[in-house]
Amino acid sequence: MFSHHRQQENFISSTLTTRNIYNGVATRLRPEYRNICAVDRGENLMGHAHAAISLEKDTPELADTYEEASVVQFDHGKILIDALRIGPGERVLDIGSGTGRLAQYVAGIVAPTGEVFGIDPLGYRVAIAQSRASTGLSFSVGRAEDLSKFADGQFDVVYLNSVFHWIEDKPRVLREIFRVLKAGGRIGLNTQDPSKPHQSRLLVRAALARAGVQVDGAVHPSLGVDGETLEALVTAAGFNGYRGELRTLVDFHADAETLIRWSASSSFGNFLFGLSDTEQGHVRAMLAELLEDKRTPKGIRVERYLHFATAQKPLA
Repeated sequence: MFSHHRQQENFISSTLTTRNIYNGVATRLRPEYRNICAVDRGENLMGHAHAAISLEKDTPELADTYEEASVVQFDHGKILIDALRIGPGERVLDIGSGTGRLAQYVAGIVAPTGEVFGIDPLGYRVAIAQSRASTGLSFSVGRAEDLSKFADGQFDVVYLNSVFHWIEDKPRVLREIFRVLKAGGRIGLNTQDPSKPHQSRLLVRAALARAGVQVDGAVHPSLGVDGETLEALVTAAGFNGYRGELRTLVDFHADAETLIRWSASSSFGNFLFGLSDTEQGHVRAMLAELLEDKRTPKGIRVERYLHFATAQKPLA
């Protein structure tokens, strides 16, 4: 299962470039690919009680940047996959599969007879993921709150990697996952904890203060939960055998702009949204100054903290 107090290091290069090879696909999306909604409740780093998280802010450029930068999510996703002990022949659902990198990795594990289905509400990212589709690996637009396209007991494993903190109606999602899992099936997820914010979130708060920028809403929203709440939610949905751990993940960014681009693409446009261009410029400049204090020979070192959890649907 999870090994305690382990740190994982990730390196994010300054050579990230916006790729255009998928833009033609993304701009030709069917209308239902753009039928994406917003949630408007939660906590953000500024302590506001109503943090708007919208899926409508994503763009082809952000999706392309995420495809380049999401090695961070991919690397800690492999920790989750290892804990789930997925094996050949199993049927797996990846909720919030993004551009499909982790689902493609899992498809290699369950091959040649297993299947992986990836769903994501962001059409531009699904368009990129579909370039990875192959026998036993498919992607479609879909939301965690509505798994009606899948049958009861269809999957051996369902996982959500860096997704749960974007979901508003967590009990509903867990009930749906319980339904589509076979008896004895496993769930795995990781999520942010508002009581243990990423260092980058604290730095953004400090940058806002230094820049003298006043905000009424969220500029870095998240709907994460603490470990106790997470266990209560999973158990209330009917799962047993809960195992969880708060892990420290270490990232090295080449510069402030690399971190900002990763944050913006990972939050599908919600990062610093609502600030004017001038305000964003001031905040970015202040953030760059603050990040220099964290520069090491490997790059700018920042820590992230995620709760990892697994559980099982009872056999009977």
